[in-house]
Amino acid sequence: MKLLRYGAPGSERPAMVDANGKIRDISAHVADLSGSVLDPANLAKLAALDASSLPEVAASERLGPCVANTGKFICIGLNYSDHAAESGMAVPPEPVIFMKASSAICGPNDDVLIPLGSEKTDWEVELGIVIGKKAKYVSEAEALDYVAGYCVSHDVSERAFQTERSGQWTKGKSCDTFGPIGPWLVTKDEVADPQNLNMWLKVNGETMQNGSTATMVYGVAFLVSYLSQFMSLHPGDVISTGTPPGVGMGLKPPRYLKPGDVVELGIEGLGTQKQTFRADT
Repeated sequence: MKLLRYGAPGSERPAMVDANGKIRDISAHVADLSGSVLDPANLAKLAALDASSLPEVAASERLGPCVANTGKFICIGLNYSDHAAESGMAVPPEPVIFMKASSAICGPNDDVLIPLGSEKTDWEVELGIVIGKKAKYVSEAEALDYVAGYCVSHDVSERAFQTERSGQWTKGKSCDTFGPIGPWLVTKDEVADPQNLNMWLKVNGETMQNGSTATMVYGVAFLVSYLSQFMSLHPGDVISTGTPPGVGMGLKPPRYLKPGDVVELGIEGLGTQKQTFRADT
């Protein structure tokens, strides 16, 4: 299934995409696409619905974040060997973990705000993992049993905040609107191999990133298992798994986003996003 949320910010309603690509409202069956709905049993009930009989949603409706009430937004740094190289950093011996504030989450096509004082706002297309049931101390072999599905995640970053000011990366990753997710949560049964998905990103129509999840250093199953050794993963948590090369920081000379720039990005089978960047006030 492709599950999504639509409507004004803070008032989104749950929906699914039918076999003909039309959006169908499912609010008569679930209140929202929050953690409790992502349990395998509940997803099975949604999959059994006759989507064609559900109310159709206008294509013009705003799309919200594909998951509601995300508790943890966990990110993995330097998880593509070719991106680590362009960043001038070694591939880490264990995953680099940092948190992105859940308040950064926004819809896939919402405007992204360049924060006050920013001169180095950057782009990063990433595969997002959405957790479907509580995972604690799980093995790599069983890790995918705890995954509800996948989504496109745009890990927008302010590089000066992230690397040039003392402390950790979180403050360069957590600005308002720095976490577009969606358009859909694609359930894992529709993704044959999460380690073989093409991904891309364009700035003002120019392709900047053109990669594949095949070059991830630490794959989906490993990351879910690894993270569950340090913290419980709860339904609705999102893990953003790193980016392939082609970010602005890695260009020579570096290139960063400015007001009016338009970024488009997507992952094979998981949909696309499009954001206009504008100055925050």
